[in-house]
Amino acid sequence: MDLEGKAALVLGSIKGIGKAIALDLAAAGADLVLTYYDWQEHLERARADFEAAGCRYLMLEADLRDKSQVQALMDKAMARFGRLDVLINNIERGGWPVVHGAYTTEQWDLELATTLRAKQWVFQAALPHLKASGEAVVVNLSSIAALVGRSGPASLVFNEGYAAANRGVGLLTETWARLGAPRVRVNELMLGLVETRHGPDTRGWGLLTEQQRQALVDHTLLGRTGRIQDVVKAVRFLVQDAGFMTGAVVRLDGGYILGGEKVAPMPQGVV
Repeated sequence: MDLEGKAALVLGSIKGIGKAIALDLAAAGADLVLTYYDWQEHLERARADFEAAGCRYLMLEADLRDKSQVQALMDKAMARFGRLDVLINNIERGGWPVVHGAYTTEQWDLELATTLRAKQWVFQAALPHLKASGEAVVVNLSSIAALVGRSGPASLVFNEGYAAANRGVGLLTETWARLGAPRVRVNELMLGLVETRHGPDTRGWGLLTEQQRQALVDHTLLGRTGRIQDVVKAVRFLVQDAGFMTGAVVRLDGGYILGGEKVAPMPQGVV
């Protein structure tokens, strides 16, 4: 996909991974619709960064758990740019056990509503416009919590509700790929421990002991946590270069799922 003149909706783009993805799409020529709900203390800096990028953008506050606000967002996006070609579903709420402790009803409901339900409302509202594009792309950002759950070194990082919601994202990806085909490609980028997302520069990471952080790194084959630019490059690939890929999951976790296990030397054998 040539992004010049295309319009991209990037959810959760006020800081961190979402903002970096949006700036990269802008650098490729895309117009931007950007959303935020909390983290308003980052709004002024975000606006300054997008102004400096020289792109056309629309920054909107919206609670994406509310279908009426989602529809209002879509109406404003279409009024401004008249098209929608890319949807980056970068919205979630993940409670760290080390931060929140045992689940409350409110925390459980917040995580599932934000990580799972809000994605559904946005996709439903966006799909007619994505189909009208004729060549559109959806990228769902998810977490390896869907596979890991609350286990091993990640027991302090991933909660059951967050893990269950992310497993549900996989089902949405598959269903949406069917609904969008052949004009809309839908893929999932499953993240491991990344800067600003269950990694450095998060409150939870700072609450872990050095030994607990090292255990997570040791469990990762590449021996480090992910960087924001790792995610940006993977998203650009899915949007621009993966023209024959839909309904797929790309795991960007440095090998965490493989557990950091080394391969033993081949034995001599007995025959």
